Amino acid sequence: MINKKILLGFLPALVTLSLNAATISKDECTKKGENFIYAGNECIQYKKFSGEEEGALNIIVHGTWNEGTDTLARYAPFAEDLAMRTDITTIAVALPGYSQSSTNNFPSLSHNGVESLGAKKEYVEFLAQLVEALKTKYKAEKITYIGHSAGCMMGATLTGLKPDLINNIVCAGGVYDIKKEKPALKNHISIVDVLDKVNKNTKFVLVYGTADDISKPQVTKDFYELAKSKGLTVKLVEAVDAPHIDLDMTTESKDAIEEIVAE
Repeated sequence: MINKKILLGFLPALVTLSLNAATISKDECTKKGENFIYAGNECIQYKKFSGEEEGALNIIVHGTWNEGTDTLARYAPFAEDLAMRTDITTIAVALPGYSQSSTNNFPSLSHNGVESLGAKKEYVEFLAQLVEALKTKYKAEKITYIGHSAGCMMGATLTGLKPDLINNIVCAGGVYDIKKEKPALKNHISIVDVLDKVNKNTKFVLVYGTADDISKPQVTKDFYELAKSKGLTVKLVEAVDAPHIDLDMTTESKDAIEEIVAE
């Protein structure tokens, strides 16, 4: 989605050479072990931290990083923290092209020549299959989706494409109208295109950072007002002095996650 050198160059120690095979079959994925799941013709690596509450699942989806970045090295501690805070099993996923996830159908979000991959309908549909696979595997009836940047944009769109898949969504530093941000992307999709299809029972938390210069605060504020006008249950959360990086991991965001899963 949003690609700035300052973001993609952050923490180079987390950037590794891509170890992803060009293609990984379902059988090969199964042999990789418990921390891999086959969904949407991709073998996705994830980290799971267990909670005692049954029937609920938190799923964390990252945004755009350099191709081959080990996103799970960054997000596993966050997932573990949320599992302890909420007592709900929490999963951090590595999207195609990150950590040891495959690139069968899709490259990484930052692949050369690819623009706003997360705003393509087929990619959001893949994400829906991934969430559904995790939901089925862990027998979850209640899904709380936590997305940052491109992960936020895709999750928000998903609430309209698959209205009954996600119960709660905590969205940090996202874009909600891709065509407004990038008018040339006429064939791309974001939540404003499917807003009227969102289940009114879905609860939204929108987090913005006052120091975010990638996803400007006004972008989130504008969507908040639009969502309210459509009768959606939506809460706006301000993270004072927070930049784009790690916006989903701020105290304000974590507190909001705890609140929404407790409702």
